[in-house]
Amino acid sequence: MQVLLPPGWPRPKGYANGVAVSGRQIYVAGMIGWDAHGQFHTDDLAGQARQAMQNIVEVLAAGGAKPEHIVRMTWYITDKKDYLAQQVEIGKAYRELIGSFSVAMTAVQVAALIEDRAKVEIEVTAVLPD
Repeated sequence: MQVLLPPGWPRPKGYANGVAVSGRQIYVAGMIGWDAHGQFHTDDLAGQARQAMQNIVEVLAAGGAKPEHIVRMTWYITDKKDYLAQQVEIGKAYRELIGSFSVAMTAVQVAALIEDRAKVEIEVTAVLPD
């Protein structure tokens, strides 16, 4: 993976502006904070984000991939202020489950998610090198 940083641009904190890769692509649908049986164990955003990331790790493993193969993440959150308030705990879970490398990342606040209890939904693209 090659992180793309145009000359003169400052390095973003916690993500990359772009990445270049080649290989087998894996697309993971939006994962929310429930377990494999569709059960929520918390209504806390950080807890749901941790579970969503754990779900991503498990789906990637089913395709023979690991978190370090993630090249793009899109986060949909229902409350920006809640996200910012729990950013440290969410970041800790990210580093534990996904890693400390840079991926192209987008985060947007949405009015709601399809599952009423869901506070976050994360989708990823991973690429296994040739």
